[in-house]
Amino acid sequence: MSVDDNKNILIVEDDERLALLTQEYLQKNGFKVDIEPDGRKAISRIIAEQPSLVILDLMLLGADGFTVCRSVRNDYKGPILMLTARSDDVDQILGLEIGADDYVSKPAKPRVLLARVQSLLRRSTQDVDLSLDLTKAEQNLIFGPLTIDNSRREAWLLEEEVELTSAEFDLLWLLSSNAGRILSREEIFGELRGIEYDGQDRSVDVRISRIRSKIGDDPIHPRRIKTIRSKGYLFVKEV
Repeated sequence: MSVDDNKNILIVEDDERLALLTQEYLQKNGFKVDIEPDGRKAISRIIAEQPSLVILDLMLLGADGFTVCRSVRNDYKGPILMLTARSDDVDQILGLEIGADDYVSKPAKPRVLLARVQSLLRRSTQDVDLSLDLTKAEQNLIFGPLTIDNSRREAWLLEEEVELTSAEFDLLWLLSSNAGRILSREEIFGELRGIEYDGQDRSVDVRISRIRSKIGDDPIHPRRIKTIRSKGYLFVKEV
């Protein structure tokens, strides 16, 4: 299988055997893959090299995964896929709060990891129409001081660009392009991650909390993105 130069992956993992196995599997599926075992060095490499995607372990030499993610997030716009302990919700939530785009629990099944990688790259490299209601959604939505431009994958608040991760923009676009309609967690989860909602995953809730603070919505009494008890989330057209 030929390698797409636009799909180069950096694995930040200090377990040499695991890193090499993951590298081999992804290379067989058409990716160019490099490995960096040192967290401190990974920070400078990610910023300098701007890989298409980063697979980031938490336990690293030099600097842990949280430090790496936090340090590069403002200068690296590509997706970060974090590897977390199998059932550690705290790690998963903290990872999302500091800017990780998705996570996979270790030990990660190769096919699951590949599916998540492909999904993240597909969303970050294409102008994906995430509207559930419209077959041809408008590419530029304006809600008072907030502008959301899907063609450029950017959002602006009072003419200041809103710093959003790729996953946060996808969620904001999904909600705003369905303004006035309640979207359930099941719908959001399936649309954004391509898998069924298990009833426990809090990634959507964490991202919405982050988005609210970034677009000037009151996190305690939100007016723009409302939580509708037992139903889901509602993006309000006029506030």
